Amino acid sequence: MSDRPADPQGNPSNGAASGAPSGPALSVGGISKAFDGIPVLRDITATFMPGTVNMLAGENGAGKSTLFKIISGQIAPDRGVLTVNGAPVHTFDPRYARQRGISIIPQELLPIPDMKVWQNLLVGRERTFTLGFLRRREMVAESRRLLQEFGLDIDPESTMRRLGVAATQMIEIIKATSRDSNIVLMDEPSSSLSSRETEQLFRVIRLLRSRGACILYTSHRMEEIEQISDTVAVMRDGAIIRHEPTAAWTERQIITAMVGRNIEDMFPDRAVAEGGRPVLEVRDFKVAGYGARTSFTVHAGEILGLGGLVGAGRSELLEGIYGLRRAEGTVLIEGKPLALSTPAAAIRQGIAFVPEDRKISGVLTSLSILDNVTLPHLGAFAGAGGFVDNTERRRKTLDVLKRTRVKYARLGQTVAHLSGGNQQKIALARWLVTDTPRLLILDEPTRGIDVGARSEIYRLIHDLAEQGVAILLASSDMPELINLSHRILVMRAGAIAGELSREDVNQESILRLAMGKTKDAA
Repeated sequence: MSDRPADPQGNPSNGAASGAPSGPALSVGGISKAFDGIPVLRDITATFMPGTVNMLAGENGAGKSTLFKIISGQIAPDRGVLTVNGAPVHTFDPRYARQRGISIIPQELLPIPDMKVWQNLLVGRERTFTLGFLRRREMVAESRRLLQEFGLDIDPESTMRRLGVAATQMIEIIKATSRDSNIVLMDEPSSSLSSRETEQLFRVIRLLRSRGACILYTSHRMEEIEQISDTVAVMRDGAIIRHEPTAAWTERQIITAMVGRNIEDMFPDRAVAEGGRPVLEVRDFKVAGYGARTSFTVHAGEILGLGGLVGAGRSELLEGIYGLRRAEGTVLIEGKPLALSTPAAAIRQGIAFVPEDRKISGVLTSLSILDNVTLPHLGAFAGAGGFVDNTERRRKTLDVLKRTRVKYARLGQTVAHLSGGNQQKIALARWLVTDTPRLLILDEPTRGIDVGARSEIYRLIHDLAEQGVAILLASSDMPELINLSHRILVMRAGAIAGELSREDVNQESILRLAMGKTKDAA
């Protein structure tokens, strides 16, 4: 896949920086870990060199995040040896790991919502006067410099609560990489970034590599492996089954190794019946915070994609239609006006919404699978005297879990213990347990999900469209947006910059419109 040559030991000859230590930056030997008696990591053994980018590929639940937690000191292994720059690690503590030059950018971000951007960037590295007061002006200036260096137009005085998922992700990346780190762990760092922001991330990664940093990187985007990695280690069922230079792999080999089977067709056929009736009609619609008004229609059986760069207003538009964000204008569902007030009003009209951040808004991770699937529809399971008919609730939940191919142990299992892909299927299943929705709104439906689960979710989306469900899909994943959508509306600054038919659409045409150019510009 890659044109980087490898040395006889399998390490890329041009990945390591000149002057970098000749020995491994990080070694794991026989690392194993179990939770509640269930093995999660099994005898993990691997070596990672300075000045290299090492991709860990594997389905959700393969053990990648657990391995990252051990390396970063968040948990201790049950057995095995971890060696950093030649020295064995005996203390598993995040502070100790940071002192050893290890930084981690987790997949699930945990910023303090009411903290300022500058406070978040420099937390733990505060600068004070002799009496202990913060050098606030100096810290704000330093944060502004870091943001500008990364190409981000964000006010360091803004609160974290006001930032979207993508901006928050970028802040976490800056925070981790601005430390003196020689081992950087990146868990799905590009999952919520646009193509342009991903390129900015890659520039930072290449800079870190040139300085001799060892980077471990997880991603479910196959195209990133060839672009940025020097080696690929595939994990499955808690074990590394193959670790070789990127040049030794093909994309198909990586996918087959990850899932243990061939996936012939990632995207199903987009064929749709012609002349579907209008399901969603949006007229002169404006969301709070944006001045532009938009109008469009989604038909029965159609998947209408929303493209654009992060900050273009896609999520805000979806939230406005669903009643999560203040908006004005006219919205019709099968010809009947929709009250732009609350999600409850949208649900009554047959609208289902799967949000971008499943762990904050999509599912309740502390509750059981049964409760998550049926909670929005408890009224539909009311029996005599108003009591919930648990037999019927369980029956319908089992049916929808089978339909959506959720992998689980029992209905009482908490959703927090499911893989990311199965959590996303739960977020979808909760809207299918009773009546099929008229309109399904999907915001980044496969963010942070492995290739096997993606394929199953794509097929489910396709099946729903075939049943006549109108689907409004926002995605920053270009192959996903292009291959699933029948039409694509490209947004910019809250407005529709242009429409692309399936015959006209490609990555270049989407980016042209997203950047304010015409789709036919040279």
